[in-house]
Amino acid sequence: MSRLGSVQQKVACLFVTQVKEEPSAKRERQPFKVLATETINPKALDADIYSAIPTEKVDGTCCYITTHKGQPYLWARLDRKPNKQAEKRFKRFVHSAGDSKGFTWNIEDDFKPVPECWIPTKEIEYCNGKPFPDENGHIPGWVPVEQNSKQYCWHTSVVDYEFELALILKNHTEEPGLLEISLVPLSDLSEQTLELIGTSINANPYGLGDKKHPIHFLVPHGTFQIKNAPPLNHDDILSWFDESKEGKIEGIVWHCADGNLIKLHRHHLGLCWPIVDPHLISQPVVITFSGAKYNYNFEPKTLFHYFSKLEGQRFNSLRDIVSNL
Repeated sequence: MSRLGSVQQKVACLFVTQVKEEPSAKRERQPFKVLATETINPKALDADIYSAIPTEKVDGTCCYITTHKGQPYLWARLDRKPNKQAEKRFKRFVHSAGDSKGFTWNIEDDFKPVPECWIPTKEIEYCNGKPFPDENGHIPGWVPVEQNSKQYCWHTSVVDYEFELALILKNHTEEPGLLEISLVPLSDLSEQTLELIGTSINANPYGLGDKKHPIHFLVPHGTFQIKNAPPLNHDDILSWFDESKEGKIEGIVWHCADGNLIKLHRHHLGLCWPIVDPHLISQPVVITFSGAKYNYNFEPKTLFHYFSKLEGQRFNSLRDIVSNL
């Protein structure tokens, strides 16, 4: 399984961006767009973007696996945000100054409380020994997902803490062009970040399951490497997204040799997402779910129990898998 860079950092855009106002947009919508120029971001050049590995940006919610209570645990993303008074001060400052540089935070008093088990992301900046907010005024972090959590019920559906397993979607190890749903020990995913995708995540852009029969998977970041990536210029990338089968994805994340990540979203090029038939659901998928071989006694009415009954079965698309939970 691919083990490229983890998303513990602020990810820069491939191109220098510019903000384009849309005064005609409805009030409830964002009244501007952040669009890519044709100039490659100096941060991308510094990270040797031309030698980086391009991968599919999967549309889900970010997760992290690390130790909690002495065993590997799935952690959900939870950013620590300023309280109302601090947020007002911050917005006034940014409106006046044009950006957040120079704004003074009181870390003790300006931020909403978070659970005691909350931890900041690894690549965050520190000031006087304390996590410091990013340019948006947030402190990115993680909280462990408990097995019976109602708030993170979709997260818990893809992990089994009793057997320390995760439900993973990845490329088949032997057959190119074939996806695989399989069990992976949580310990094998330690210190990795992943994307949780499925029925109840981000309006379900891949059309997986339905509300009555929800289906979710974890996808380790960097899993789907792009074999025929476009040249690193604005027009070629735009054409690739718009015209190629492999380009029917949310975006590209380049994994650089120095650990940096560089991204480009379809929205940066003025293209729509989600789309009708994304590349991920155009590929066949097999269930290599060998739980029975190890005598796992999965709880009934769980995804683990359901997929254990589908061992060896193939489907033309992820959309053809219908859960009968």
